[in-house]
Amino acid sequence: MGEALYKIINDAARCVKCGLCVAFCPIPGVLEVGEDGRPAVVDAEPCVGCMTCSGNCPQRALSVEALSDAVYDPFADEPRAEPLSPERQRRLAELQRSIMESLGMRWQPVAVGLIGKDELLPDAPMPSENLRFCQAMMAARRGASILMPPNKHSCPDGTSIFGMTGVPEKLATGEIYVLFHKVVDAEAAARMVAERPVLPPKSRRATYVAPLAKTVREPEVVVFTGTPEQMMWLCMSMSYYDGHRFDFAASGFNSMCVEAVLLPLEKDEPNITFGCYGCRAASDIGEDMMFMGVPTDRLETIAKGAAELAKKAIPDSRNKIYVEPIM
Repeated sequence: MGEALYKIINDAARCVKCGLCVAFCPIPGVLEVGEDGRPAVVDAEPCVGCMTCSGNCPQRALSVEALSDAVYDPFADEPRAEPLSPERQRRLAELQRSIMESLGMRWQPVAVGLIGKDELLPDAPMPSENLRFCQAMMAARRGASILMPPNKHSCPDGTSIFGMTGVPEKLATGEIYVLFHKVVDAEAAARMVAERPVLPPKSRRATYVAPLAKTVREPEVVVFTGTPEQMMWLCMSMSYYDGHRFDFAASGFNSMCVEAVLLPLEKDEPNITFGCYGCRAASDIGEDMMFMGVPTDRLETIAKGAAELAKKAIPDSRNKIYVEPIM
């Protein structure tokens, strides 16, 4: 057994021995039902602090606590990758400013990097606490730059989808989704898991997110946060010069990792997502918000198209020019 980063505590006075914490834990070998019927910690070392066990305890008897505030950096002695050139950084910052201004966007677009297994890491801070990828994305849209190797991710789904780890059994079979009542049965869960793309295990070593204007690494994908109306204008800005219609894939499962990042990366096409159970339960995403991931090479077209739409189409639409004054 290695060194545990989290301590799992059960309040025996509140525990009703329902076993839900053991059933929901996505990591094999961490928890089991003890002889007294209460959860017992078998090995805390693999625990990623995802809080799935404590979040599903009906009595709030279980808690998960980090054992240290120190940030463990397994790559502390490694050299870091050279940052983007000042010229490229200035251009990406200008593209962010132009698109946000044209569409009236509140949140900064997020540059996403999936660091290859043999690639040097960008010079960016790691979080003091483990985060889900979607939580890191929400922080980045506000201005944070975050580098997360697998040990800083608290969602096993995300690390396996991004090819940083293997897939835990309960996620691979879809069992966890049935427990959450997200799908009706194991057959539906298995189909959902089979249809989602994943990168090969151990092909990536970290994720990196930052506001587009602050990124030090060329992003593979840029993710926009906004209202459905703003997502419409993003689509129209990409269609302004050629009239192209888009085919989007959205399900409500694995929205940030699969729908906002991996699908645009693999298909080289933009994709929308409505968010998913995990990211909506674990972040401050508003009910009126949705997202679009776009390949980085679409940014120039978006900026130009949005600037043209902002001259007439956008203000006319928002001013409701076809609505009678009495309404």
